[in-house]
Amino acid sequence: MSNLRRLALSAFKKLHRTRQYVFDGDVRALEEARQKINDEFRKNRVVTDQDDIQNKIKLAEECAQELRANVIQAHKREDGVYELRITPETTRMDNVVFNPDAIIESPRKRRGAKPTEGCCGGAAMAALEAEVAARKK
Repeated sequence: MSNLRRLALSAFKKLHRTRQYVFDGDVRALEEARQKINDEFRKNRVVTDQDDIQNKIKLAEECAQELRANVIQAHKREDGVYELRITPETTRMDNVVFNPDAIIESPRKRRGAKPTEGCCGGAAMAALEAEVAARKK
């Protein structure tokens, strides 16, 4: 067996192990991910260019890492609270508490933008300004 073939098989198995780990207990997600992994590997079975094969193996390994680092499971408990399954590999960011008294400046206007243009036609900014004005009272 060639080295590339061995690496491709290793990447295939690693993706399936990752799928089982990340989607543990979620039958639908497990089946969908299994089908997608198998379809993609089957579709690329005819690729013969070694550089292309190496790129696809690298992509498979990166996908496995992304799944482990960025996918979490949430289950709704009977009391209506969601319980998250966060693993040691899960990427964590700094959690900054929102300051409701923060002064939020208006976004700078883009070149060529009409004065009323913007997110939601300016409705979001108007709602924000009304909220700030109400808090100041």
